[in-house]
This record gives sequence, C-alpha cells and structure tokens, in this order.
Amino acid sequence: QVQLVESGGASVQSEGSLRLSCAASGFTFTINNYCMAWFRQAPGKGREKVAVIDDDGVTTYTDSVKGRFTISRYNAKKTLYLQLNSLKPEDTAMYYCAAVRRRYSGGYYCPVDYDYWGQGTQVTVSS
Repeated sequence: QVQLVESGGASVQSEGSLRLSCAASGFTFTINNYCMAWFRQAPGKGREKVAVIDDDGVTTYTDSVKGRFTISRYNAKKTLYLQLNSLKPEDTAMYYCAAVRRRYSGGYYCPVDYDYWGQGTQVTVSS
C-alpha cells in the first residue's frame, strides 16, 4: 500500500525558511516513474498546486512561489522535498505531497489528477 508522509511544517516569522519532506513507501520498486507534487490548502480556500517535479527532474511552480520555493526529489531515498524561503503570511496553509504515475501520449507527461496523497503538514507564517 502506497503511503506518503509529510514532515517539516512549523510556525515561522515572515521572511523565514522551512524545508518540507515527504517520505514515500509502498511503491513497488521506485518512485522513478512517478510525478511528484506539493499542494497546499489555506483555511476557507481551495486546494492549490504549488510545485511539480517529473521523473526527469523538470519542475513547474505556481506564480506566487516562483523564486522562493524549490521542489526536489531524491529517488534513491523515495523522498520529495520543498524548500520554502522568504515566507509570507499568505503562504500559511496545510501542505500536502502527492504522487501519480507518469503517462504516455506521444511523450511522457504528468496527469492533472494525483492518485496518492499524504496527510499534510501545517505551515504557519506570522507577520
């Protein structure tokens, strides 16, 4: 059974930094063929895709975090990371990691919908 477990959330001051981790287990062999992502959900708001990293290491970010957040993965350890720098109060949210197997249609791509989710880790930024 696939499990994703996030850690690293905390309460920090504005302009602070955090590093979130997501440990994956239960994947048959490896997370190599999986797209991994970080989502977040603030109170009263919908879920937002923050960053995605595909199995080639290509990354995409939502505009509000570009230049401040960095997504990375360490396949050998089945771990996903999100480095959060220059944090702002509007970054306050529950952060979730997610995974989905890459698909092929003329080339490999990451689907929009993710199959596996962690339980979340809370990030709170105070001004």
